[in-house]
Amino acid sequence: MNGKETIGIIDSGVGGLTVVKEVMRQLPREKIVYFGDNARCPYGSRDSKEIRTYTNQMIQFVSQFQLKALVIACNTAAAVVLHEAKERMKLPVIGVIEPGARAAISASRTGRIGVIGTEMTIRTGAYLQAMRRINPELYAVGMACPAFVPLVEQQRLHTEDARRIVAETLKPFRFEELDTLILGCTHYPLLAPLIQEALGDGITLINSAEETARELSAMLSMQGLLNEQQEIEPKQHLFYTSGDKQVFQQIGEEWLECSLNVQQHMLEHANSSL
Repeated sequence: MNGKETIGIIDSGVGGLTVVKEVMRQLPREKIVYFGDNARCPYGSRDSKEIRTYTNQMIQFVSQFQLKALVIACNTAAAVVLHEAKERMKLPVIGVIEPGARAAISASRTGRIGVIGTEMTIRTGAYLQAMRRINPELYAVGMACPAFVPLVEQQRLHTEDARRIVAETLKPFRFEELDTLILGCTHYPLLAPLIQEALGDGITLINSAEETARELSAMLSMQGLLNEQQEIEPKQHLFYTSGDKQVFQQIGEEWLECSLNVQQHMLEHANSSL
């Protein structure tokens, strides 16, 4: 391996762009290839077999780009596939759950932490287990928010409807006396202003994307895989979507604040095994 190889980032849709943004900020010399499976998003309400099949198809696709590391940016996919992907692949594979759990414990003053995520992420208990491995004494509670991902994917972020849905969904958490909340889906940081408004300024929001990029940076550094050449221009990164190219490009360019090289690619007929 050498420092010039590519970092693969996969997600069920546009949510993983929150990870891309942090990787671009923290590792500006690294080239990224991203795949968002918008055509089959959301993953959170699907069964584990479908999630495994779809995630492995994304991994197979990005693996053609001479990867030096893979980030499974989808919390749902990471909860189901991360362990086996780490075992099978001959390169560093990073999820978003462990970094987010560590950051939440570090940020919390009272040890009362909430997690919001998709139905599958919450059902697996992946965040709660990760936190309790570090601190068995903390109070942690999870809540599935299935209405949140469609708000992002359907470009309804800036609507009154979105504000109402977020506030009503999170109302039970206002009585939990939490001081820290993990945004346990990479789509959720795009809703962060509405989430903060719903829960108040006294709660710290944990964006797993920031911690994931930090962990990626440390791992590449330890293994001597950092690119030491000039910074990468945004147009050099490759973005693929299985859904509507124009919608992906509009959301991506708004979030990343730059022009993107976006192509459409369907995955239905790909081999489902790693």
